[in-house]
Amino acid sequence: MTLIKIKGHEFSAKSIKDSYNRRSQKFKNNIIISLKYFGLTEDDVELDLEPVAIKNILASVTWYMEGSRLHYSYNRCNKYAENLYVVSKLIELEIKAIIDGNKTVEEFIKDFEEEDDVEEERKKARELLGLEQDIIDLKIINKKYKDLSKNCHPDTENGDVEKFKELNKAHKVLKRELE
Repeated sequence: MTLIKIKGHEFSAKSIKDSYNRRSQKFKNNIIISLKYFGLTEDDVELDLEPVAIKNILASVTWYMEGSRLHYSYNRCNKYAENLYVVSKLIELEIKAIIDGNKTVEEFIKDFEEEDDVEEERKKARELLGLEQDIIDLKIINKKYKDLSKNCHPDTENGDVEKFKELNKAHKVLKRELE
């Protein structure tokens, strides 16, 4: 069984073999139920289910609380339904950490807070680093970042501070997405 490690949590991946759409609806409901802990309603949560949940595509959810836009997406499993399971499980574990006193609500918000244009930022970050849009392997991203940043590091003879800052920002955007 494959273990998934995200944001300090470790849990088993779920291999879904049938009823993808029904299971996706179940995971969406679990997310909404979990977020009710904060007094949120279904109207506070944006999660449009993929009509064909067997596809290999990104699952994401956005919710609003305490004046912040919170977002999480996952795309490392083979099916949308499996990706949505990971999103659901992570949110459940994060809320459990708050209930158990291992995390504050403020830390939770900081971990999930993102700007409205986060998907566009990720796309531009991949372009800047010269990566294909579907690359989600952090080792590949780190290698590409290191190779590019060596050439423009401010301490080198031909260093370019602005380019170096752009690369750092792009790397942080992708790293946050994948950790």
